[in-house]
Amino acid sequence: MTTVLIPLADGFEEIEAVVSIDVLRRAGLNVITVGLESRTVDGAHGIALTADKVWQEVAGITPDVLVLPGGMPGSKNLGKHRGLQETAKRIAAANGWLTAICAAPAFTLANWGLLTGRQATCYPGCETDFPKGVKYVKDSVVVDGRFLTAAGPGAAFPFAFTLVENLLNKATAENLKGQMQYR
Repeated sequence: MTTVLIPLADGFEEIEAVVSIDVLRRAGLNVITVGLESRTVDGAHGIALTADKVWQEVAGITPDVLVLPGGMPGSKNLGKHRGLQETAKRIAAANGWLTAICAAPAFTLANWGLLTGRQATCYPGCETDFPKGVKYVKDSVVVDGRFLTAAGPGAAFPFAFTLVENLLNKATAENLKGQMQYR
Protein backbone atom coordinates (compact mmCIF):
# COMPACT_ATOMS: atom_id res chain seq x y z
CA MET A 1 0.00 0.00 0.00
CA THR A 2 1.19 3.50 -0.86
CA THR A 3 2.40 5.40 2.20
CA VAL A 4 1.87 9.16 2.30
CA LEU A 5 3.65 11.27 4.92
CA ILE A 6 2.10 14.64 5.79
CA PRO A 7 4.30 16.61 8.20
CA LEU A 8 2.72 19.38 10.23
CA ALA A 9 4.72 22.31 11.58
CA ASP A 10 3.38 25.13 13.73
CA GLY A 11 1.72 27.68 11.45
CA PHE A 12 0.56 25.18 8.79
CA GLU A 13 -2.40 26.07 6.54
CA GLU A 14 -5.25 24.04 7.98
CA ILE A 15 -7.37 23.74 4.81
CA GLU A 16 -4.46 22.39 2.79
CA ALA A 17 -3.53 19.81 5.42
CA VAL A 18 -7.04 18.60 6.25
CA VAL A 19 -8.26 18.39 2.65
CA SER A 20 -5.15 16.41 1.67
CA ILE A 21 -5.48 14.06 4.65
CA ASP A 22 -9.20 13.50 4.08
CA VAL A 23 -9.15 12.97 0.30
CA LEU A 24 -6.09 10.70 0.37
CA ARG A 25 -7.54 8.56 3.17
CA ARG A 26 -10.86 8.28 1.33
CA ALA A 27 -8.84 7.01 -1.63
CA GLY A 28 -7.55 4.20 0.58
CA LEU A 29 -3.97 5.42 0.88
CA ASN A 30 -1.95 4.92 4.06
CA VAL A 31 -1.69 8.52 5.29
CA ILE A 32 0.52 9.26 8.28
CA THR A 33 0.42 12.73 9.78
CA VAL A 34 3.46 13.72 11.78
CA GLY A 35 4.10 16.62 14.11
CA LEU A 36 7.65 17.85 13.76
CA GLU A 37 7.88 19.01 17.38
CA SER A 38 4.92 17.36 19.12
CA ARG A 39 1.73 15.47 18.33
CA THR A 40 -0.40 18.60 18.81
CA VAL A 41 0.35 21.18 16.14
CA ASP A 42 -1.12 24.68 15.92
CA GLY A 43 -2.32 25.85 12.52
CA ALA A 44 -1.93 29.35 11.09
CA HIS A 45 -5.53 30.23 11.97
CA GLY A 46 -5.72 28.86 15.49
CA ILE A 47 -6.91 25.35 14.65
CA ALA A 48 -4.83 22.65 16.35
CA LEU A 49 -4.51 19.16 14.92
CA THR A 50 -3.32 16.02 16.64
CA ALA A 51 -0.85 14.17 14.44
CA ASP A 52 -0.67 10.39 14.23
CA LYS A 53 3.01 10.40 15.16
CA VAL A 54 5.91 12.66 16.11
CA TRP A 55 9.00 13.07 13.93
CA GLN A 56 11.21 10.70 15.93
CA GLU A 57 8.79 7.86 15.19
CA VAL A 58 9.06 8.23 11.40
CA ALA A 59 12.52 9.73 10.89
CA GLY A 60 13.96 6.53 9.43
CA ILE A 61 11.20 5.67 6.95
CA THR A 62 11.11 6.55 3.27
CA PRO A 63 7.44 6.97 2.35
CA ASP A 64 6.22 6.80 -1.24
CA VAL A 65 4.78 10.32 -1.10
CA LEU A 66 5.49 13.51 0.83
CA VAL A 67 2.71 16.11 1.07
CA LEU A 68 3.83 19.49 2.39
CA PRO A 69 1.02 21.83 3.43
CA GLY A 70 1.73 25.53 3.16
CA GLY A 71 0.86 28.38 5.46
CA MET A 72 3.06 30.78 7.33
CA PRO A 73 5.18 30.32 9.26
CA GLY A 74 4.47 26.61 8.74
CA SER A 75 6.20 26.45 5.35
CA LYS A 76 9.34 28.08 6.71
CA ASN A 77 9.27 25.75 9.72
CA LEU A 78 9.07 22.72 7.39
CA GLY A 79 11.89 24.10 5.28
CA LYS A 80 14.23 24.46 8.26
CA HIS A 81 13.78 20.84 9.37
CA ARG A 82 16.92 18.94 8.31
CA GLY A 83 15.43 15.50 8.94
CA LEU A 84 12.48 16.30 6.69
CA GLN A 85 14.86 17.55 4.01
CA GLU A 86 16.80 14.28 4.18
CA THR A 87 13.55 12.31 3.88
CA ALA A 88 12.52 14.37 0.83
CA LYS A 89 15.86 13.63 -0.82
CA ARG A 90 15.44 9.89 -0.14
CA ILE A 91 11.96 9.99 -1.67
CA ALA A 92 13.31 11.76 -4.77
CA ALA A 93 16.11 9.18 -5.08
CA ALA A 94 13.52 6.37 -4.81
CA ASN A 95 11.39 7.99 -7.56
CA GLY A 96 8.59 8.79 -5.12
CA TRP A 97 6.25 11.77 -5.21
CA LEU A 98 7.17 15.14 -3.70
CA THR A 99 4.24 17.51 -3.36
CA ALA A 100 3.77 20.95 -1.84
CA ILE A 101 1.10 23.62 -1.79
CA CYS A 102 0.90 27.37 -1.12
CA ALA A 103 4.18 28.77 0.27
CA ALA A 104 5.64 25.28 0.77
CA PRO A 105 6.96 24.79 -2.80
CA ALA A 106 9.20 27.86 -2.36
CA PHE A 107 10.25 27.36 1.27
CA THR A 108 10.73 23.59 1.17
CA LEU A 109 11.24 21.78 -2.14
CA ALA A 110 12.80 24.74 -3.98
CA ASN A 111 14.82 25.77 -0.93
CA TRP A 112 16.21 22.22 -0.73
CA GLY A 113 17.21 22.29 -4.42
CA LEU A 114 14.65 19.68 -5.42
CA LEU A 115 12.69 21.81 -7.92
CA THR A 116 15.71 22.93 -9.94
CA GLY A 117 15.04 22.34 -13.63
CA ARG A 118 11.31 21.90 -13.01
CA GLN A 119 8.11 23.83 -13.44
CA ALA A 120 6.20 24.67 -10.28
CA THR A 121 3.57 26.95 -8.84
CA CYS A 122 3.08 28.43 -5.39
CA TYR A 123 1.17 31.10 -3.49
CA PRO A 124 1.35 34.35 -5.50
CA GLY A 125 4.38 36.36 -4.39
CA CYS A 126 6.30 33.35 -3.04
CA GLU A 127 7.72 32.67 -6.51
CA THR A 128 10.22 35.44 -5.80
CA ASP A 129 11.80 32.96 -3.37
CA PHE A 130 12.27 30.35 -6.11
CA PRO A 131 15.97 30.03 -6.89
CA LYS A 132 17.23 30.26 -10.46
CA GLY A 133 16.40 27.12 -12.34
CA VAL A 134 12.82 26.79 -11.10
CA LYS A 135 10.28 27.85 -13.74
CA TYR A 136 7.28 29.50 -12.10
CA VAL A 137 3.97 28.64 -13.77
CA LYS A 138 0.96 30.74 -12.83
CA ASP A 139 -1.46 27.78 -12.64
CA SER A 140 -3.51 26.41 -9.78
CA VAL A 141 -1.87 22.96 -9.94
CA VAL A 142 1.33 21.95 -11.74
CA VAL A 143 2.64 18.42 -12.28
CA ASP A 144 6.22 18.00 -13.47
CA GLY A 145 7.34 14.38 -13.38
CA ARG A 146 6.76 13.16 -9.83
CA PHE A 147 6.53 16.68 -8.43
CA LEU A 148 3.14 18.24 -7.74
CA THR A 149 2.73 21.84 -6.61
CA ALA A 150 -0.34 23.99 -6.04
CA ALA A 151 -1.05 27.67 -5.50
CA GLY A 152 -2.87 27.87 -2.17
CA PRO A 153 -5.91 27.06 -0.03
CA GLY A 154 -8.36 27.34 -2.94
CA ALA A 155 -6.36 24.73 -4.83
CA ALA A 156 -6.46 22.18 -1.98
CA PHE A 157 -9.13 19.96 -3.57
CA PRO A 158 -7.67 20.01 -7.10
CA PHE A 159 -4.24 19.32 -5.55
CA ALA A 160 -5.52 16.28 -3.61
CA PHE A 161 -7.58 14.90 -6.52
CA THR A 162 -4.63 15.32 -8.90
CA LEU A 163 -2.47 13.37 -6.50
CA VAL A 164 -5.07 10.57 -6.26
CA GLU A 165 -5.28 10.43 -10.05
CA ASN A 166 -1.51 10.13 -10.36
CA LEU A 167 -1.06 7.63 -7.53
CA LEU A 168 -4.07 5.46 -8.34
CA ASN A 169 -6.09 6.37 -11.42
CA LYS A 170 -8.49 8.90 -12.93
CA ALA A 171 -11.58 6.77 -12.20
CA THR A 172 -10.83 6.75 -8.47
CA ALA A 173 -10.31 10.51 -8.46
CA GLU A 174 -13.55 11.09 -10.39
CA ASN A 175 -15.47 8.73 -8.10
CA LEU A 176 -14.22 10.64 -5.05
CA LYS A 177 -15.20 13.95 -6.63
CA GLY A 178 -18.74 12.61 -7.09
CA GLN A 179 -18.99 11.20 -3.58
CA MET A 180 -17.74 14.48 -2.11
CA GLN A 181 -20.00 16.61 -4.33
CA TYR A 182 -16.99 18.40 -5.79
CA ARG A 183 -17.90 20.15 -9.02
